[in-house]
This record gives sequence, structure tokens and C-alpha cells, in this order.
Amino acid sequence: MEKILIIGAGKSATYLIDYLLETANKKNRTIIVADLSLTLAEEKIKQNPRGLAKCIDLNDVVGRKKLIQESDLVISMLPAHLHPMIAEDCLEFSKHFFTASYESDALRKMQSEIEKKGLFFLNECGLDPGIDHMSAMKIIDEVHTKGYTILSFRSYTGGLMAPESDDNPWKYKFTWNPRNVVLAGQGTAKYLDNNEYKYIPYHKLFERFEKIAIENYGIFEGYANRDSLAYREVYNLQKTPTLLRGTLRKEGFCQAWNVFVQLGMTDDSFTINFESSKATKRTFLNSFLPFHETKTVEEKLTAYLPWIDEPILEKLTYLGLFSNEHLPLTQGSPAAILQAILEPKWLLQESDKDLIVMQHIFEIQTPKGIQTLTSSLVDQGINQTYTAMAKTVGLPLAIAVDLFMDGVIQSRGLLRPTSREIYHPILQALEKHGIIFREEHLD
Repeated sequence: MEKILIIGAGKSATYLIDYLLETANKKNRTIIVADLSLTLAEEKIKQNPRGLAKCIDLNDVVGRKKLIQESDLVISMLPAHLHPMIAEDCLEFSKHFFTASYESDALRKMQSEIEKKGLFFLNECGLDPGIDHMSAMKIIDEVHTKGYTILSFRSYTGGLMAPESDDNPWKYKFTWNPRNVVLAGQGTAKYLDNNEYKYIPYHKLFERFEKIAIENYGIFEGYANRDSLAYREVYNLQKTPTLLRGTLRKEGFCQAWNVFVQLGMTDDSFTINFESSKATKRTFLNSFLPFHETKTVEEKLTAYLPWIDEPILEKLTYLGLFSNEHLPLTQGSPAAILQAILEPKWLLQESDKDLIVMQHIFEIQTPKGIQTLTSSLVDQGINQTYTAMAKTVGLPLAIAVDLFMDGVIQSRGLLRPTSREIYHPILQALEKHGIIFREEHLD
């Protein structure tokens, strides 16, 4: 009997667990779901006789390694910084390893040993990274096979809210790790534009966005991800003059979020300690503004950032930043305190439906001239549990595991899903679950 170990039973694991349990009996597999919360793990297996819930404490080295040693394949759904720990255990016991997260330097250091042992370590097989790679490579390989030249490739992805659940001024709620949202974009964005290297430092990132139109869903704002240049070789686009990967938000979000960036409220490098338990959200905002004897917090803010307009003020007011509401966290980094303010305001309600939007934009040199090709995906969630985010992160990974265990994927090594052997059957399977790209050619 094959044993598949899933470590982490959070939101993104829902579809993953369901998919693997669905065929576990037929394929004689046991799906072990391990989480710090045994109750959560038990909930996720839904009393399926082929499911096994386990409590795992990552600090219990003996217990952790025993679980991994007794499994045939391990899927890590933990926060990204914990993947190397699990990967090292998998390497020690010669177990295959899967994640939806970015391939890290720590994993790359294991590459030669992974190859030597004939193991399959697959990273970046979720949504972004994941579906973005696979859908882009499908088109890139097709274009190259025809002998055409890709002049420009821009790709954007956003985890947002469906129109009917856009019930706050930000038109945004947390559908994935809130901390990652607050810290998103930090560092310097790097990309290529008409053969010129471009760099956007964090404090300018949310001023430099592009308007992206998605049919039936309106206009979005796309800002650059950290390092698009790293994907020139991954996508076999070494000679492509323009290459940019970015993130999508609803219209108006970027300028409002830029208020936090400019004030320093997304900084995670130092700790604030509001000694009084009576500290308010207004106190927090005021702590980032210059002192003035007579001006109010509102007046100081608009004097300090004169581009702030009424829609931005409405968004800040919605969060209670001008109010005397109790500050939910009085000690922590600015980013941590901001996150504590945002979480109850951007909380998914049971009936909320989220929205995944992805668009690739290609400019292709063909014998008939330059053509623009757009490939767009829109997927809407069902409710708070079965979100589009969980679906598009968990399903590609589950399908990849299933295909590998079935022997369809024969590759070995440290890989992303960018080869046809991997992406083609996964994309085919995703289409059966409604994850379908719409391609449009504009001559």
C-alpha cells in the first residue's frame, strides 16, 4: 500500500486532500494528513477510511522523521520557510517531495544529492507559482515549435474577491496568508522592458502599475513581482526583449496601499511598544506622522502625502485608522500591527466567494507580422472553505502527485512543472475541474 503524507492541513490543502482521498481506495493508497491541530486534520479527512489524521510537532524531530520515513511521498503545505526542514528529512530517507512554493536556495543545495538518489522533488506547482508556469510554457513551446519569436511576455495573477463579495471599499479580503499579503513586494522588483533592465524599489512599487482589462470583470492594477529576470532561462526566453511577472489587484488598491508603504507601516524590521493598553488605531497612524501643534491626524496625513484623495480616505476610514478604536496589538513590528488591524476587516465570511484572475500577454513575431495573444483564466470560489485560491493551489499539486504515483511522470531531480511531460497532463486534468484558459489572438 502506498502512503502519501501531507504535512499542513490549512486552507490551501482542502482540495488537495479531497482529490487524493477520492481515488485512494481504488489505487490502494493511504492519505496521511498531519497537522499541529489533530482536530483540523481529522476534519479534513472527513472520516474517509483511506485517510489517517496525525498530530505533528515539527520540533519533535524523532516523531517528525518517523512519519516521513514511513511514507512513500511527502507533500509540504507548510509556510515556505519550513520546506527545507521537511526536504532534508525526505532526502535522508529517500522520499519524494512536493510543494507549491518557490524553489529556494536551500533546495538547490540539495540538487546533486536529489539526483544521485533518483528522487523527484517538485516545487512551484500551485497557482502562482504553478499554473502560471504551466499555462505559459504551453504557449511558449507551441510558439517556438512553429519557429516564431516571442517579443514580449507579461504575466499577472491575483487572488481577489468575486464581484458579489466586494463589500468593502478595498475590494479585497484575505484568501491566503495575511502576513505574506502585508509583506508582499518588499525588496526590489526586476524585469526586462525592450531589452532594458528595469528596477523598482519597494517604496516606488505601488506607484508603478499597469492597467489590465479582463473581459466581464473590468479593469485591474498589475504591479511587478520581485524578480522576473530569474525566469528568462526557466521559460527559455533568453532572447525575449520584454519579460515581466506581476500581481493583480482591483482598481484603486495600489494607491491606497502605497499610503502604508510610504508611512512605513509595512516595515517588519523593528518593534513598536505602545505601553498603554488604551492605545488606539488613531494613535498607531499618528505615530508615523510629523508632530504639529494644531493639525489633526487627518490634516497631518494629507499634508504629508498630498496625493491622498477621497477614495483613499474612505479606505483608511473603513479600517478605523482615524478612530479611537482599541488597537488589537500593542507590541510588534509595524507590519504585524497593521496585519492585526486588517485581519477582522478583510476576513472571509462563510458565504464569500473569492476570485482568481490570471492573464498572460504575448507579443509574437510571425510571418504575418506581430500578433498579440492573451491567455486568461478566471475561477470563482464556492464559499469560505472551498475557495478558488485553495482550488488553484491544491489541485495542481494533487494532480502532479497522482500522475507521479501512477507512473505517468517519469522525471527525476529538482524540478518545476515547466516541461511538457509534467505540465501537459496536469493542464488536461485541471480543465476537467473548470480551470480553463481562454486564448484570444489580436492580429
